[in-house]
Amino acid sequence: MNNVGLLYVGAVLLVNGLMLLGRVPARSAAALNLFVGGLQCVTPTVLIIQAHGDSEAILGASGLFLFGFTYLYVGIANLAGLEPEGIGWFSLFVAGAAIVYAGLAFWRQDDPVFGVIWLAWALLWGLFFLVLGLGREELTRFTGWATVLLSQPTCTLPAFLALTGGYRSTTATAIVAGAVAVLLVVLAAVLGFRGQPRSVHDRAAAAA
Repeated sequence: MNNVGLLYVGAVLLVNGLMLLGRVPARSAAALNLFVGGLQCVTPTVLIIQAHGDSEAILGASGLFLFGFTYLYVGIANLAGLEPEGIGWFSLFVAGAAIVYAGLAFWRQDDPVFGVIWLAWALLWGLFFLVLGLGREELTRFTGWATVLLSQPTCTLPAFLALTGGYRSTTATAIVAGAVAVLLVVLAAVLGFRGQPRSVHDRAAAAA
């Protein structure tokens, strides 16, 4: 994962999470999505050209396009007022691919911390699929909070650590990273579902 691009992925995830929470207008978030989406398409293209056929280098760059296409799609859709279902179903593809990249990080690249990070991203894109692709609006606040809370520890923090030479990936740090990710998801659930009105079905059942 290119660390410069990862730094700005943290920024766009934060803004998109706030957008889902109603704190940032969709058109306002579009510009940053286009900037980061463009970066995450240009960067892997350059890396692949410079790889000169090195399959491991190409594999490492290939995952960046998942982010680039997602953010370009979101930025264009927000500006053009497109329906969100296309982004949602593309997010299902991204979530599946992220699980594969997580497996590669664990068992091929000897980078368990990034294995955990890829799993966290798979969860986020799975939530995007449920909210945008299947219209599960009751999950919107949870998804927004999960995106906000996971954006910095899965993107900005490892990017800064890698850029300054402080990134270490061991089994112990991966366990800590996994525990932190689980705690943040639980916190997102508490914040996302707290005070949320019950569905019509639940109210009808309660009245019965």
